[in-house]
Amino acid sequence: MASVFSKIIAGELPAHFVWKDDVCVAFLSIAPLRPGHVLVVPRAEVDHWLDAHSELLGDLMATARAVGEALQAVYQPAKVGMMIAGLEVPHLHVHLVPMNGVRDLDFANADPNFGDERLAEEAERIRDALHSLGHQPSQA
Repeated sequence: MASVFSKIIAGELPAHFVWKDDVCVAFLSIAPLRPGHVLVVPRAEVDHWLDAHSELLGDLMATARAVGEALQAVYQPAKVGMMIAGLEVPHLHVHLVPMNGVRDLDFANADPNFGDERLAEEAERIRDALHSLGHQPSQA
C-alpha cells in the first residue's frame, strides 16, 4: 500500500513543494514545528533509513543540505535542525527545522492550524532562496 508521502509525490494529495528531482522531493509540513519546517522524502518507498542504500542516503542528504542552506538564509535561525524520526509515516523522511533551541524539535509544538495560505507563502520564500543560492531543483 502506498504511503501518504507516495500519494503526495504522485500528486494524489496536495503539498507545498520546494524541491523536486528524480530521486527526492521536499515539501512543507502541514503541521510545522516552526515556520519553514520541511520534509525531504525519497521517491522510493523505503520505511527505515537503515534499509536505504548508500547512494539514496547520499542523494537525500545532498537535497537536505541544499534546502537547509535556503532555510538558513530565509529564517536566519541559530541552526537548521535535522531529524529522522520515522514513526509517524512509514516512508523515510528527513525533518528540517529552523531552530533556536532543541525545544524547537519537540513534536508537541506542532501547529496543525498553520494554514494553507501561509504554507504557500513560506514555500515561495524557500524556493526563491534556493534559486538565489544557485540550486536548481529540476521540477520545483
